[in-house]
Amino acid sequence: MRAVVQRVVSASVEVDGRTISEIGPGLLVLVGLHESDVESDADYICRKVLNMRLFPNDKSGKTWDQSVMQRKFEVLLVSQFTLYGFLKGNKPDFHVAMSPQDAKPFYESLVQKFKNTYNTDVIKDGLFGAMMKVHLVNDGPVTMQLDSSQPSKNTSEMEGVEP
Repeated sequence: MRAVVQRVVSASVEVDGRTISEIGPGLLVLVGLHESDVESDADYICRKVLNMRLFPNDKSGKTWDQSVMQRKFEVLLVSQFTLYGFLKGNKPDFHVAMSPQDAKPFYESLVQKFKNTYNTDVIKDGLFGAMMKVHLVNDGPVTMQLDSSQPSKNTSEMEGVEP
């Protein structure tokens, strides 16, 4: 699983000219599903995204000190199969992305995992499989990429930690 995480002042998703989701300060997370992803990949991405220290601590003045949960900010998840695309010549190839029929329930379970781990009211998402317009005001800009197939070298970080 691959996630592109952007710290935002605001973000929204529009489908057919209608805004279907929007957030204020928080994280916009573009999520790509690989054909071999399993539940542990979703656990890893959820845990890392919600605990990434991408926000300043207003009290201490430290810049990379607080997570989205500590700040009580929102998260907007958007499925994006093209994160597993590559070029064959000049033509994009997406064959390593999870098939739409498998990806939809897997993505929906990922969204639910975020809601269960953090707070249902602050987790938003796009519309799976739809042609979406994603609007964002990037904050920083701060953009990080996570890949569940390349977990942190600090393995003790993952031991005994619930998502």
